[in-house]
Amino acid sequence: MTVQTTIELRHGCFTEKEQLLVEHHGLKASTFLFSTGVEGLRITNGVGEMAMLPFQGQQIWDLRFRDRPLTMQSMFTDPYPTTEYLHTYGGFFVHCGAVAMGVPAAEDKHPTHGELPNARYQNAQLLIGADERGRYFGVTGTFQYTVAFNHNYVAHPLVKMYENSTEVSVAIEIHNLKRTPMELMYLAHANFRPVDHGELLYCAIPNNQHVRVRTSIPSHISPKPGYREYIAMLAQSPEQHHILKPGLMFDPEVVFFVNCLPDAQGWSHSLQIHPDGTGDFIRHRPAELDHGVRWISRTPDQDCLGIMLPATAEPEGYLAEKAKGNIKIIEAGGTYRTEMWVGSLTVEEARQAAEHVREVVRQHAP
Repeated sequence: MTVQTTIELRHGCFTEKEQLLVEHHGLKASTFLFSTGVEGLRITNGVGEMAMLPFQGQQIWDLRFRDRPLTMQSMFTDPYPTTEYLHTYGGFFVHCGAVAMGVPAAEDKHPTHGELPNARYQNAQLLIGADERGRYFGVTGTFQYTVAFNHNYVAHPLVKMYENSTEVSVAIEIHNLKRTPMELMYLAHANFRPVDHGELLYCAIPNNQHVRVRTSIPSHISPKPGYREYIAMLAQSPEQHHILKPGLMFDPEVVFFVNCLPDAQGWSHSLQIHPDGTGDFIRHRPAELDHGVRWISRTPDQDCLGIMLPATAEPEGYLAEKAKGNIKIIEAGGTYRTEMWVGSLTVEEARQAAEHVREVVRQHAP
């Protein structure tokens, strides 16, 4: 049973000086403005903290547990008040979609990763609650996207941070307000910080039939000498990227398309195991998000590991995915829902998670 109290967030609550909004048992929430003027909401839970953008995309801008940052390194110290995807790119978790997502091809008309990443939310709320997992603070809100003769939907994300837990729940509902069906594309862009010599473990058969490297090169990147040869090698042997050795050519980026496998409970698990035995994880349900995407970028200015970006399609743009049959449909008045979990693991938790992943793969191996 869930017991919950809602606090409406107002723009006037956010000032340059960080202010405590509410404290409840081991959870605290405070409001502040980034140096760029973007509203921030900081939640601490006894073992870590999360900084969210309640009115800009409901992004998790930063996440850290046990004094260790999980968030990618980028050129952005603070988020900028813009809807341009690449003009404020450095958050830990970004919702992408929902009318379209991915890198637009020349014939596509949608912005990079769609309208959700930096959407201006009409309202936002802090939730104080408890459920079967314990006490939590949640963040939610409403973004309505309406374009005459085309689109009309409402997005309701929900992030929950639990007391003394290093696992965060991230969910989203997209409700079609039209009286006709709605096309849907969605991708969960979770941007972890890669660790040298980290090991990638995930629920997929590790061969080039089930882990496929993207061989096309988007227009926004300029490959360096040797990049095409590295991609060709990964196309034959994708397992060559499972240990994040320094110097591997993830510059400017490498993208994989992964056939994720569910465990007996319907979850697919993806891990980064650190050299010290601790780990990072993301888990999702392939029944809800049936495409797995891995994105790695390791450059002097940007260091990022999309351990797994669960999605409804590959991120090649609307027209390419429509041609593949990867567009989902929300019926008139219908709602699409999905939930995933992200966070960090102790040595023992990482050991158990790694063994679970290996067992899932063994069960599905030919």
